Amino acid sequence: MTSWTPQPAGLQEILQTIHDSTDTRNTQVQRNITHKLNNFTRAPDYIAYLAYILACLPQEDDSIRTIAGYLLKNNAHLIIRASPDVLAFVKSSVLLAFNDQSPMIRNAAGQDIVAFLGILEPKNWPECLQQLVHNLDLPDQEQQEAAFNVLEKACEDYPRKLDVDINGTMPLEYMIPKFLVLSEHPSSKMRSHAIACLSYFVPINCNSLIAHIDTFIACLFKRASDEDPAVRRHVCQALVLLLASRPEKLMPEMANVAEYMLYSTKDKNENVALEACEFWLTFAEDPELAPYLHPLLSKVAPVLLDCMVYGEDDLLWLEGDAEDAAVPDKETDIKPRHYGGKSHGFEHEATNGADAKGRVGAYGEELEEDDDEGFDDLDDDEFADEMSTEWNLRKCAAAALDVLAVRFGADLLNVLLEPLKTKLWSEEWLQRESGILALGAMAEGCIDAVEPHLPTLVPYLINMLNDPKPLVRSITCWTLGRYASWCTQPISDDHKNQFFVPTLEGLLRMVLDNNKRVQEAGCSAFATLEEDAGPELSPFLEPVLRNLVFAFDKYQHKNMLILYDAVGTLADAVGTALQNPTYVDILMPPLTKRWSKLRDDDEDLVPLLECLASVTIAMGPAFLPYAGPIFDRCSSIVHSSLLQYQAYQQNPEMDEPDRSFLVVALDLLSGLTQGLGMALEPSISQAQPNILSLLTVCLKHPQAPVRQSAYALVGDMAMNCFPLLRPYMPNIMQELTAQLDPEPKVEFVSACNNAAWSVGEVALRYGRDDAEFQQWVNPLISRLIPILLHPKAPRSLHENAAVSIGRIGLMHPSMVAPLLPEFAQAWCQALYEIRDNEEKDSAFRGLCTLVQTNPAGIAKSLLWFCNAIVRWNQPSPELNSMFQQLLNGFKQHDAAGWAAQIATFPPVIQERLATRYGV
Repeated sequence: MTSWTPQPAGLQEILQTIHDSTDTRNTQVQRNITHKLNNFTRAPDYIAYLAYILACLPQEDDSIRTIAGYLLKNNAHLIIRASPDVLAFVKSSVLLAFNDQSPMIRNAAGQDIVAFLGILEPKNWPECLQQLVHNLDLPDQEQQEAAFNVLEKACEDYPRKLDVDINGTMPLEYMIPKFLVLSEHPSSKMRSHAIACLSYFVPINCNSLIAHIDTFIACLFKRASDEDPAVRRHVCQALVLLLASRPEKLMPEMANVAEYMLYSTKDKNENVALEACEFWLTFAEDPELAPYLHPLLSKVAPVLLDCMVYGEDDLLWLEGDAEDAAVPDKETDIKPRHYGGKSHGFEHEATNGADAKGRVGAYGEELEEDDDEGFDDLDDDEFADEMSTEWNLRKCAAAALDVLAVRFGADLLNVLLEPLKTKLWSEEWLQRESGILALGAMAEGCIDAVEPHLPTLVPYLINMLNDPKPLVRSITCWTLGRYASWCTQPISDDHKNQFFVPTLEGLLRMVLDNNKRVQEAGCSAFATLEEDAGPELSPFLEPVLRNLVFAFDKYQHKNMLILYDAVGTLADAVGTALQNPTYVDILMPPLTKRWSKLRDDDEDLVPLLECLASVTIAMGPAFLPYAGPIFDRCSSIVHSSLLQYQAYQQNPEMDEPDRSFLVVALDLLSGLTQGLGMALEPSISQAQPNILSLLTVCLKHPQAPVRQSAYALVGDMAMNCFPLLRPYMPNIMQELTAQLDPEPKVEFVSACNNAAWSVGEVALRYGRDDAEFQQWVNPLISRLIPILLHPKAPRSLHENAAVSIGRIGLMHPSMVAPLLPEFAQAWCQALYEIRDNEEKDSAFRGLCTLVQTNPAGIAKSLLWFCNAIVRWNQPSPELNSMFQQLLNGFKQHDAAGWAAQIATFPPVIQERLATRYGV
């Protein structure tokens, strides 16, 4: 052993605390123990005491020693700052305990070894690695398995740390051949560990494994029919990892591999089937492998379809038939939400611009933005409980089918048409349910191929909303949501009456279902329908609002959060149509009732405020009777949040306050500003403390999302009630300028975007050549031009910077025009793809004003300028005549030079200039 020895008093105190911790009945005792244990971590040799209790006190009960072992694992990070004596003692004690007679002690010590080996790295603890490998050859099988169990966890958690040179040798050069031999071991546990360990070195392209890759693949084929499902699962896992990182090694054998994986996807053991199903998901996600996958489609797709039927275990877990609308939710059912705040961006010509909000997906995950692909990247805790919280065979098969649909479209539908019909019209409800899930999973990729069948399928789905089985009703909601964009197309009155109205009515009925799962799916799908339908929903607002308002009285906690989202989305979709006094009277009483029930620190206030921000903007002046108390409460939340944060900064021992309340209160103030403008003056002038003084503090807040929402509020106030903002501009401008950074950290991009955008809004409101604003022109332009020219700045930041340069130029042309040659080309490149809108129009009027002031400044960027001009679809009459004037001016100034330069332009630009402007 080493020179460290425990002090009897310290040992006794820690031991007593561990003994006390076994009394789980008394919560106060438990709290005290947690506090004590946290304090112990300050002692420099705390982990040595824990190692001593684990390894050197056989007279103590195994359970006490095991708790010490678990505490040691949880505090493993303390080894980094341990003295040499403590370090040596802990390392030797843990290895000693690993050879203890008791399996409990060995197991705890094994977990400690995994933790310490990861933190110290094998190169700093080679004797541990040696002992583990040595133990693989011991005659005692339990010791063999214990060592292999630790090695498997290490290989899984940190394979790169094992792929190192230690004192001139590479441990993997003897470990990998050893694992290959052990894959033939008579014990199935040893075989399973061997295959698992080998597979974890595949993704890191480890040379020691590559040297034996053919032997490894041969060993996988040999073990493919192993009688132990754990071994077969690891074989499948290894093949998935090989497909992802070394597909060329599998391609020569693909016919055999595919047969085996199809067979394994149907394995009776769900763990094996799930691992095999991952193979098809991985295969489908790699576009380069599409030519190899395409010929297998007719075999793979029907197998995936069969994997989507609920298993018996799922059904036990789901208790799906209950009419549970009146049963309160368990708090554990409610996932934490992360509120992001407003960000200012532009729509591009190529996209539809409508970002879907988070919705519940079919395979159970809540689809965040950008999560339409890459289902395997989702964490388990991001899955809503559409089926269960676990990633399972059904979800994996549905995700694979989704990716296959995107990859192969009509070809996939041709393969599945008959089996899908059989399922959809089956007498068996489980078969029908899986068919409806498949139909939804294929919606994105196969829409063109499915479209001719939708006049039959949509009425079928609407009819399925009457199914007695809640699980059928809930999946039907989801699938209808996936086809909502087709149902809502304004093709004809017939289309509207046959498909849109019945879908709308059917989903509204599901919103008020007596089963909570159906309510959730119905409400989510209805929110998707709202987004797709937009203003088309306006004629139906009264029945829609009455249904949603009824749900406020019916819903339990979890679904209430989805209901807020549906109401907010409705307001965004129908806009000013919500100003009708009838609609205001239907919607506002239940919202204000909810609002008055919630305390300022209730987490449910965040989604409700988010919902109210959308409602305020839509209702506009009609919201005024409700605005006073809401404004006051938002001001009060901002004030108390800033005080809490100040207290936290003075005492970092405190927990950091949740910023969501502050962010969402600022966003609701933005909504009030957009909806009510100068009508807010009484509220703003009476607020104590003054909200604009608080806003200036928010602009300096250390947390980027707070600054992001604060800058959005500055821009919205500039647009809607500038006279109230103006007296505070000198302080605000100082912060605004500092926020403009050409290469912000990723988490600061949105705050920087909003700052760049709000500068332009403020410049416009000050007006032409305003004397007060002139002092800020040079500091702002000297920050905005580097952003525009920075190659690594995000595209959204380029766009916002360009718009604000244009708007400042429009108001102060003589100050900005001399700099035109520096930024003209980058400016045109940043904005030519943005959709026509008022912001783009004012920015281009600014650029044209700068060109009129300094025509030579555009000379070197003429091609880009003309490209940006002809990319407009419908410039405003004022902007169009500026374009015409400038182009005529260029031509008249030097007709021959103009003709020569234009001749070098791409034909499409020449053609549009001639057609539109006659130049």
